[in-house]
Amino acid sequence: MTDNMSRLSCQYGEDEFQYEVIYLPKRKHKIAIHVHPNGVVQVDAPEDAKQIDIKRAVSQRARWITRHLADIRERQKEVLPRRYVSGESCFYLGRRYLLKINHVSNGKSETKLFAGRLNVTTQDTSPEAIKQLLWHWYKTHARTNFQKRLYVLAANIFWVRKSPPEIRLLTMKRQWGSCSPRGNIILNPHLVKAPRDCIDYVILHELCHLQEHNHSQKFYQLLAQHQPEWKSIKTKLDNLSEILLNQ
Repeated sequence: MTDNMSRLSCQYGEDEFQYEVIYLPKRKHKIAIHVHPNGVVQVDAPEDAKQIDIKRAVSQRARWITRHLADIRERQKEVLPRRYVSGESCFYLGRRYLLKINHVSNGKSETKLFAGRLNVTTQDTSPEAIKQLLWHWYKTHARTNFQKRLYVLAANIFWVRKSPPEIRLLTMKRQWGSCSPRGNIILNPHLVKAPRDCIDYVILHELCHLQEHNHSQKFYQLLAQHQPEWKSIKTKLDNLSEILLNQ
């Protein structure tokens, strides 16, 4: 645990939960509380926030937190290996969608987001066929979203403004991205399931490697210039990893 993070606990009735506090040097807003899908409670606080104020903020929202944690525990009881059937959850850009399988006797297979659902229409409704159709959809949307965000972010970074690097997709079990020796950005297609600020964090992380090729203090100073709250966003992404990397 680093100096800018601490772990505390809160008692609410018969329930007790732990929460991680991340101190952010440039944060000027009030204390923010997040309950991640894996049950981790994250508190973002200004660097000069007093512990008594943080505890008070958490206590004031303890009922909301414990309710979310109870919902998560109920969902986790039913967590099974993916079966690729209607009713399962799918993530896209940080939002949860229900998977809906539509069987047709003929016609072209297609996957579309519609009315809060990820609809897959196909003749072959076997789990392997649905898995392949979903993965193709994710990769297509990953390429489009990543390229769009790369050009937006690169416009504000002088060393990549004129010639943004190419993006390659590569499925990885543990990494979200990397930067090749030739300066190409490699991103994990699963990242498209994450919230937009997490996608921006990974892209900015790799763009900063074009200037600083290691994880030195200069690298992190550079990253903080372009995304001051990167530590909070990284923690959020880390807490989502197990869920988002699940096929």
